[in-house]
Amino acid sequence: MPHPYDPSRPTLVLVNSFTTSSELFREQFGDEKLTSTMNLLAIELLGHGKTRTKSENFTYWDTAIMNCQVMEALGIKKAFVLGSSQGGWITVRMALLRPDLVGGLIPLGTSMDYESERTRSLGCWDGVAACTPLVEAWTSNEPTPNFEPDDSFCDYLMDNGFGKDSDTSIRDFWKKTIKANYRGDDGRKRIRMATINLRERDGLHGRLFDVRCPVMWLHGTSDIVYSMANVEEEIKMFVNSPDAKLVTVKDGHHLLSASHPKEVDEALIEFVTQWHKA
Repeated sequence: MPHPYDPSRPTLVLVNSFTTSSELFREQFGDEKLTSTMNLLAIELLGHGKTRTKSENFTYWDTAIMNCQVMEALGIKKAFVLGSSQGGWITVRMALLRPDLVGGLIPLGTSMDYESERTRSLGCWDGVAACTPLVEAWTSNEPTPNFEPDDSFCDYLMDNGFGKDSDTSIRDFWKKTIKANYRGDDGRKRIRMATINLRERDGLHGRLFDVRCPVMWLHGTSDIVYSMANVEEEIKMFVNSPDAKLVTVKDGHHLLSASHPKEVDEALIEFVTQWHKA
């Protein structure tokens, strides 16, 4: 939370993407117009950033429960929730588990399905093929005190998240951040479980009927992980939302809040202002 909590303002909870951290939202934290309109609270998923748990096994549902507990511990009675990539399906889980706490959803560059043949046929990535070699490489009965993710993994994330032509400074920052966060045996265990969750998560199609808050889905036209064809189908599944709309960002990449912060922040202000205390 970049500024002290102001209960007179709406609150936006931010949920980061796979193996990133709250640093994914640096542009939002630095946007004075955004921070003067709403409180920003980034909660790093289990297995990510500085969040730790004694359990080696955890799921996206566990993170959704944890996020709601954090809100309650901070005295936040209701908030809008933004999620990037895997954060997108965390936002929906939060709304399903605690609809009293969630005033609206802002998924970014995400999918509501599991890693299915359906999504692959619509032009999404093959998450099973991408994750399986990583899970296998990071599974060990022997301690790995010298472990850290290699350059090829970090470059793959940046290619998918920001595009192959992304700035060197962005690549260097995230390479350093990811390597530092997932270093050593504990780091290997956390990144392994995060990858298993990404590969083996359950889909949400049958549950979207139960989402009854407004939804603004932001998606970049250059997202190479989850396709426009997929999101155009899935936004229609929020049949009981009072307003479920898709906002496309021209040339936007998968990690949209970082690749196109101006467009995202402007849309956030409009959406939150419209639905706060509506």
